[in-house]
Amino acid sequence: MDTARHTIILVDDNLSNLIQGRDILKPYYKVYPAPSAAKLFEALENIKPGLILLDIEMPVMSGYDAIKKLKADIRYKEIPVIFLTSKTDENSELKGFDLGAMDYILKPFSAPLLLKRIENQLLIAQSQAALKNYADNLEKMVTEKTSEVMDLQNAVLETVADLVEFRDEHTGGHITRTQLYMKALLEELIRKNVYKEIISKWDMEYLLPSAQLHDVGKIAITDLILNKESKLTPEEFEIMKTHVNVGMAAIEKIMSNAHEHTFLHHALLITGSHHERWDGTGYPKGLKGDDIPLEGRLMAIADVYDALISERPYKKAFSHEEASKIITESAGTHFDPVLVDIFKEVEAEFERVSRESC
Repeated sequence: MDTARHTIILVDDNLSNLIQGRDILKPYYKVYPAPSAAKLFEALENIKPGLILLDIEMPVMSGYDAIKKLKADIRYKEIPVIFLTSKTDENSELKGFDLGAMDYILKPFSAPLLLKRIENQLLIAQSQAALKNYADNLEKMVTEKTSEVMDLQNAVLETVADLVEFRDEHTGGHITRTQLYMKALLEELIRKNVYKEIISKWDMEYLLPSAQLHDVGKIAITDLILNKESKLTPEEFEIMKTHVNVGMAAIEKIMSNAHEHTFLHHALLITGSHHERWDGTGYPKGLKGDDIPLEGRLMAIADVYDALISERPYKKAFSHEEASKIITESAGTHFDPVLVDIFKEVEAEFERVSRESC
């Protein structure tokens, strides 16, 4: 990636850390060292960085206090912040994420890890800016060249989806497969005139592409949890669950700033409801039955099936038969019973998609 145009402010009260960090970064970025939070805000009067590396434990104004001030200022609130810390406890990390930090980097620095974490966050910021710019200009572009707009929309969605999978080492191909599972379910619903009234109101050319964003909130989950090699603890799972609200917030923010956001309507519903359960025991809202948007009920089956047939560090891959049995037995608890009947009609297509992606 071409990083020559990116500017980074490195904030640390330890001179040794400043020098080490500057030396690691300066071959790739414009680096401005700042020995305190006060100096950071002085620099921001004249510099607009692409990212801030912010030490937590500093005198006078800590990193936590500094990020609060950054996020409260409209001029700086969108600048990505990565915390620098020697702390490894979960509460400190969670506090930082609650305040708006994008990631954590442990000190002393590992040069390859530092550079990769920065590259990831800059890629995320670029993708978000591209998606917002696209949304702002969508209406005019549709009027001028509908076909080109659709191509661009899909390219942006695919880029963001690819970025999510790039961060998650364990879910390769998941986004593409779930989109194809959704397509099979939807085509069978239409063929059988099931949920006809609801589906008739959908903009079909946007529905399936928007499904690619269902896990977009995972870009805010730390690598320590997202790529953990063992089963998550209850506390870690609670953090993982926040990806739903993070994803919804990101999509809602784009929608609030865009003149045209039809293509994000389905993405918002799918992102927010695909972890709800038919019996009301899902998250984040504990919706039950028909209160769960149909888009989310469809994605729930696609998402769970793909998780079951995929290998993870903490579990083996289930066979298609095992996955199908689990979904069938979960009708009325996890899944909409009507949609489970539809799944039974098209499960051969699910198996084909899963087999051909291997």
